[in-house]
Amino acid sequence: MPATIVDLGPGTFFRLPGEAIVGAAILLALPRKPRIVLAAASGVVLAALTVLNWLDMGFKQYLGRTFNLVLDWSLLGDAQSYLEDSLGRTATLAATAGLIVLVLLLFAALAYAVVRLSNVLARHSATATRGTLIAGVVWITCSSFGVQLAGVPLAADSAAVTLQSQTERVSDTLKDEAEFQKVAKVDAFGATPPGQLVPDLRGKDMIFTFIESYGRSAIEDPIMAPGVDKTLAVRTEALKKAGYHAKSGWLTSATYGGSSWLGHSTSLSGLWVSNQQRYRTVMASDHLSLTKVFKKSGAWNTVGVMPGVQKAWPEQSFFGLEKVYNAFELGYKGPKFSWSTMPDQYTLEQFQKRVHGKKHDKPMMSEVILTSSHQPWGPIPKMVGWDELGDGSIFKGIEAAGNKPADVIADTTKSRQEYGKSIQYSVTALTEWLERYGTKDTVLVFLGDHQPIARVSGNHASRDVPISIVAKDPKVLDKIGDWGWSDGLRPAHDAPVWKMNLFRDRFLTAYGSTPHPKKG
Repeated sequence: MPATIVDLGPGTFFRLPGEAIVGAAILLALPRKPRIVLAAASGVVLAALTVLNWLDMGFKQYLGRTFNLVLDWSLLGDAQSYLEDSLGRTATLAATAGLIVLVLLLFAALAYAVVRLSNVLARHSATATRGTLIAGVVWITCSSFGVQLAGVPLAADSAAVTLQSQTERVSDTLKDEAEFQKVAKVDAFGATPPGQLVPDLRGKDMIFTFIESYGRSAIEDPIMAPGVDKTLAVRTEALKKAGYHAKSGWLTSATYGGSSWLGHSTSLSGLWVSNQQRYRTVMASDHLSLTKVFKKSGAWNTVGVMPGVQKAWPEQSFFGLEKVYNAFELGYKGPKFSWSTMPDQYTLEQFQKRVHGKKHDKPMMSEVILTSSHQPWGPIPKMVGWDELGDGSIFKGIEAAGNKPADVIADTTKSRQEYGKSIQYSVTALTEWLERYGTKDTVLVFLGDHQPIARVSGNHASRDVPISIVAKDPKVLDKIGDWGWSDGLRPAHDAPVWKMNLFRDRFLTAYGSTPHPKKG
C-alpha cells in the first residue's frame, strides 16, 4: 500500500512483495510452534505498518508531511476536537468508535490470516517450497530489469521500506531534539539592553496579527485567487484613501495545513519550529520572542487577543503577554462557526473596546489571532455593520443560513471556493477595522500561519504565506525600503521569499535594535 492517497489505485496491489517471499521461506523451515508464533507476530507487524501507512496518508493529505511516531500522537486528540466542532459530538464519537473497532479487527484479521497461510504452507510444503523458489527468482528478475505494470514496479518491498523509514524517522527525531536544544540557547538579541530594542518604533501601537490558513494559494490559485486578489486590491485602495500604505512579501512557513502554533512560534522566535518537540523546547526556553521584545523594552504594555484559546495557555509567558483574552473573555453570545469560536469582525471590535481604544500610560503591543478562515470553511461569517455587532447574537441567522461543514468537507472544489471566501472575509474585517479605528501611530503587521490543507492548496503547493506591514507614518515603511517587498497588500509573484524564522531578526534590525548575542 502506498503512503499517499494520490498514489492509491488498483495497480499498486498487483505486485510481488519480497517480504512475503522471505517470510514464506522462513516459515517453511520452522517447526509448528515457533512457526505459529512468528506468523502471528508477523500479522501484528503488518497491521501496525498498515496503520502507519494510513496515518502517513492522512498527514500528507492534511499537513503535507509524514506521521512522526514520536511526536504526533498528541495531534490525534486535536483532530478529534476539530471533527467534533465540524461534525458534532455524536458523529465524532461514532467515527472514533468505528475507527477503534476497525483497527482492532485489522490486527486480529492479519494475525489470523498469516497463521492460516503458514498452516497452508506446512500442509503443502513441497509445492510451497517450489513456489517460493520460483517467486524468488521472478522477484529478483523483475527487480533487476525494473519490470513495471501500469507504471508501478512489479517487484515490491514496501513493508521493508516503510519499516526502515519509520526507524530512521524516530532516530532522526531523537537526534534533532538534542541538537535543537543547543540552537535555542543562542540568541542574537538575547542580551540586548532594553533601551536598544526597536527604538525606531517607540510611541507606535504595534499589532501583530495572524490570519488562519492564509497561504500563497489564496493569492495565486486559479479558483481562489480572483476573489482574494480583488479583495486585496479594493482594501489597498481603501486604506490608501484613509492615509495608510502597505508593503508585502512572502515567508516560507515551518508548517503546512495545520499546527498553527508552529507558524506563530517560528515567526516570533526566529527559530525553525517545525515539530511539537521543538515547540516544547522553545516554550521552555528564555529565547526572546518578537512580542516579548516590546515588553522587555519597558516602552510598551503587551496583550494577546486569542479567540482560539479555550484552555490554560502557559505559552503566554514566552510571548511576553501581560494579559490574554481567550475565547471566554470577549463576551461573545453568538454561535460558533464550526471550529472558530467567533467571527473575526467581532474579535476585532472587542479588541478595539478592550485594548486599542482605551487610554494607556504606554503604547500597546498586541498579538491578535484571527480564526474565521480555519477549515472546514463552512459556515463562513459575513460582514455586518460595526455598530450592529453587540454581543454577537446578530450572527445566529448568518450561521444558520451558511453551508454545513460536512457538505464542504466532502467537495474539494467547494472547499477551495469557500476557503477563498473565508480569506476575503478575514482580510476585509481586519483592514476595515484599521480603516475605522487606526490612528497615525497604529502599525499593523499581518501574515498567514500556513497554507491550507493539500486538498485545497494542491499536492505540490509551496509552504509560502503572505506578510504585510501597514502604517500611516511613512517613516515606518521607509525602514524596510531595502527589503524589496511589493507595494500594497498583495505580494508580487517574484517578491522576496524568506524562511519564516528569518523575519524576527530582520524586523528587529530594520527598526534599530542592536544585536547583543546570548550564547548557551
